[in-house]
Amino acid sequence: PVPEEAAGKPINPYGWSKLMTEQMLSDTSAAHALNYCALRYFNVAGADPLARSGQSTAGATHLIKVAVEAALGKRSHVSVFGTDYDTPDGTGVRDYIHVSDLAAAHVLALQALVEQPDRSLTMNCGYGRGFSVLEVLDAVDRVTNRTIERKIEGRRAGDPDSLVSDPSRIRETLPWKPEFADLDTIIAHALAWERKLTEIREDD
Repeated sequence: PVPEEAAGKPINPYGWSKLMTEQMLSDTSAAHALNYCALRYFNVAGADPLARSGQSTAGATHLIKVAVEAALGKRSHVSVFGTDYDTPDGTGVRDYIHVSDLAAAHVLALQALVEQPDRSLTMNCGYGRGFSVLEVLDAVDRVTNRTIERKIEGRRAGDPDSLVSDPSRIRETLPWKPEFADLDTIIAHALAWERKLTEIREDD
């Protein structure tokens, strides 16, 4: 797991954009009376547990979103980009977090900033464990009781072997207690939202 103190050396443009944003926040804080909290999270997934909201991006690339779309017949398959990574099953390992747990962390972070206006925070926001691409797809198969077709393709540039956050600091700093830190739960909520989204679009 990657701690906040790890050297910032992004290997892709997305990572560089995050690092530059944190630098701008730090510079602005130094120049003006502004405190901030940078929450570092990786793959936000799931949906509102009551299916009131969720990801509705057309052509989404997020693995869990893509996988539940495939499970519901909206996609013919799920591409697996690379099976030769230095991980137990050869596919990339990532840190996933339920969107509702992330929303709760934002609220607590804002409260902390209000309570201590002279303090800024940088904290990882995750569960401290990762799942490989194949583990995620197996979980979607398990939750949906279906088998998603998997298409093995080559690696994508800029994808690391494993990227998982160390959430020790946020747990020590905020009274944050994740409620949905379970992959099957994240997928079940994403699936429920995807089904509702299908109904909404059919009604339109």
